[in-house]
Amino acid sequence: MTTPPVTISPEPDDEPKAVAERYARRAARHATQGEARSAASDLYSPLRPEVLLARHERQRVMLALLARFAPKPLDQLRVLEVGFGSGSNLLELASLGFDASWLVGNELLPERAAAARRQLPAATALHEGDALALPFGDGSFDLVYQSTVFSSLLDNAFQQRLADAMWRWLKPGGAVLWYDFTYNNPRNPDVRGVPLSRIQALFPQGRIEARRVTLAPPISRRVCRISPAAYGLFNALPFLRTHVLCWIAKPAFEPFAAKPGVVTTNAQVDALRDAEGL
Repeated sequence: MTTPPVTISPEPDDEPKAVAERYARRAARHATQGEARSAASDLYSPLRPEVLLARHERQRVMLALLARFAPKPLDQLRVLEVGFGSGSNLLELASLGFDASWLVGNELLPERAAAARRQLPAATALHEGDALALPFGDGSFDLVYQSTVFSSLLDNAFQQRLADAMWRWLKPGGAVLWYDFTYNNPRNPDVRGVPLSRIQALFPQGRIEARRVTLAPPISRRVCRISPAAYGLFNALPFLRTHVLCWIAKPAFEPFAAKPGVVTTNAQVDALRDAEGL
């Protein structure tokens, strides 16, 4: 599959500006074409059965990963979402038992941040602007969450800078929670898929548990027009799923240099991992 050309920005803030411009062009195009649609016809409206079914699947898989790997109870986890959009993911986390006062969000686009602020609890801190300018120290969060953000970043260098920042913000033993699509969209040159190999390159020190989810939207729309009950039948075929949901774990201890003359055996390393629950 052909990958769209990738631009490498000389300045760190070029890609956020480019993302904002791409969204502005899309909004202008929709307005020009008279595509101001009702919620019922919005392709991403939860009133559409395929959207609701995909959301339930993603939520189910995410909860299974949290049940298996979360280092603390949900209401004790400090979470940052990069690119929170409308705020729906943060609302979802709060509904699942996360403490709203321990949820933090960042959004590049001012209009989206303002809309989310009206919906989210006042206790949830929201930060508008470039994620790389966020004022967080190393090890500030148990989870850093991104949902379809990296597929909107066409600059490889900026992708890596953002991934590095997300990794720094994580506490040892924490994780990046990742949801994004892996295939290019031939109808949308403003996005590109992020395959698992790219995720591994972005987080080389991470231990990745990946689950393939989400029936390809063009297929799910057609299927659900016939019958929503058929969604599960098609989604049972893994090659029809276009997204991955990943738990990218940060080791609970950092690698260290051996002292001169000291030999560490594999058995000692394994014993240390067992003690750390790794």
